Amino acid sequence: MRKGLGRGIEALFPEEPQTEDKQDKKTLKLTEIEPNKNQPRKDFDKEKINSLSISIKEHGLIQPIVVTKNSRGRYTIVAGERRWRAAKQAGLKEVPVVINDYSDEEAAQIALIENLQRENLNPIEEARGYKALLEDYNMTQEEVSARIGKSRSAVANSIRLLSLEKSITEKLASGELTGGHARAILSLSDSGQRLSLADKIIENGLNVRQAEHAARQMQKEKKPMPEKRKSFYDIESDALSERLSSKLGTKVSLRHGAKKSKIEIEYYSDSDLERIIEMLGV
Repeated sequence: MRKGLGRGIEALFPEEPQTEDKQDKKTLKLTEIEPNKNQPRKDFDKEKINSLSISIKEHGLIQPIVVTKNSRGRYTIVAGERRWRAAKQAGLKEVPVVINDYSDEEAAQIALIENLQRENLNPIEEARGYKALLEDYNMTQEEVSARIGKSRSAVANSIRLLSLEKSITEKLASGELTGGHARAILSLSDSGQRLSLADKIIENGLNVRQAEHAARQMQKEKKPMPEKRKSFYDIESDALSERLSSKLGTKVSLRHGAKKSKIEIEYYSDSDLERIIEMLGV
C-alpha cells in the first residue's frame, strides 16, 4: 500500500510539484468519468453548482479533476465531483484531469479523507464519513483524528449523531439543526424529549446555548417514578449512575437484584464501544 494513503489533500496536491512520471495529466471525456460511490457528500448545493457552471462556461475548468482508473476501465473521481457536475451542466464534453494510480480501495479512502478535511460536509455526512473510515478500513479513532486533524473526542461525538432518531438526522442533514444543537439533544435519553427539543429549536430559532438550557430544563421536568419512595441506597445509586454517564458520555444504569446486580453501559456503534473501553483503561 502506498505511503500517501490516508493523507488526503496532501496526497493529492503535495507542496512540491510532481513530475510527469508521477502524475498523468491529460484530457478525458466526461462520459469516461464516474463519481465515487463512497463519496461522503450526498447533497450538492444547486446554487453553488450553477454559479460554478457559469464560471466554467466563461473561463473553462481551471483546476483539473483528480481521478484514478478503476477495475472497470473507467475513471473514478478522487477529488472534484462538484467541478465534474458543474462541467456537465456547462455543456463541456471534455475536462482536464490528473490521473493518479490508486486501487479502488485507496481511491475510496483518500476521497473520504479529502472531503472530511475540507470541513464543508453537513454533520451527518461527516459522521458517516468517520464511521466508514473506522468500519470499512479498520482505522482506529486515533488514526482518523490524526489524519483529519481533529481530536479523538470530536470524532467520537460526531459518530454519536448517527444514534439520533431519523427525523432529527434528516434535519441535521438539511441544515435545520447544527452539530451543536445535536449535542444538546443527545444529552436527553428519552426519545420523545429528543424529538420535542428538536422541534422547539427549529420553531423558536434557538441557538446552541439556548438549546442546552432547554435540554437541562427538560431533564428537570421529567416525571419522577410514581408511588414507591426511593431509599437512601437508591438515591445514592442514581447519583452514581449520573456521574458514570457524565464521565463516559453515554447512559449508564445500575441494576440491583436480590442475588446479583449489574452495570449496563449503552453504546451506539463499534467505534463508540472502543471509545468507552479506552476511557475505562482496558
